[in-house]
Amino acid sequence: MTTPTNDVPTPARPRVLSLGGPSLVIEFGGSRFLVDPTFDRAGEYPIGSRVLTKTSDARLQPDDLGHIDAVLLSHDQHPDNLDAGGRAYLRTAPLVVTTPLAAGRLDASCRGLEPWDAVVIGRVTVTAVPARHGPEGTEAATGPVTGFVLEAMDSPTVYVSGDNASLDIVADIAERFPAIELAVLFAGAARTPLVDGFLTLTSEEAVEAARILGRPRVLPAHTEGWAHFTEDTDAFVSAFAAAGLGDLLLDSTPGSWASI
Repeated sequence: MTTPTNDVPTPARPRVLSLGGPSLVIEFGGSRFLVDPTFDRAGEYPIGSRVLTKTSDARLQPDDLGHIDAVLLSHDQHPDNLDAGGRAYLRTAPLVVTTPLAAGRLDASCRGLEPWDAVVIGRVTVTAVPARHGPEGTEAATGPVTGFVLEAMDSPTVYVSGDNASLDIVADIAERFPAIELAVLFAGAARTPLVDGFLTLTSEEAVEAARILGRPRVLPAHTEGWAHFTEDTDAFVSAFAAAGLGDLLLDSTPGSWASI
């Protein structure tokens, strides 16, 4: 599959292409961003003493993506967010924006940002925002993770949560960025033996996150493709429908563009 790239995004119409798992292409403010690149096939992926099982092949490959101005990498320590194919891609990317720890150990052109720090890419200001990959107190086990907020003149503000499981953090982000119009929420209620609790938002928590953020349009991400997800995209959609917020959702079908 080859992704069309000749439809240049305008400030009023950012677009998001779901690639499967956490991987996305965001066209925004005249620039193109790739989020958490994963390109490997289904199979077992060791991580420390554990194994994560990928249940479906990557839907697209780097040659399908066209030009990318920067990669937004939430973290580098887990293969469901950065796999071998993704690491190879990073070496070709003009810039990788990520956590300071990841920036120090990746073989790529990286800019490590602490929470609330920002970098300007083209006309877009990318701000790193906090994320906590699991219940409070598990940060040492799961490692640092970042989310991102994208802003550009005369464009809707975009929030990409990364693997965040904290609604308190969502509230902090909403306070600093009260005009978010698109929220890409990583969910799936991920669980592993590593910690006692969910590593990402449940579907019901994603609903609450949308309320906290002021009911922006919502794109579900990271809700399928791995065995350690306990909820899928259908559960996400059902939770929003049950809350009367189904009209907020954008199509997250891998290979399909969604616009707001």
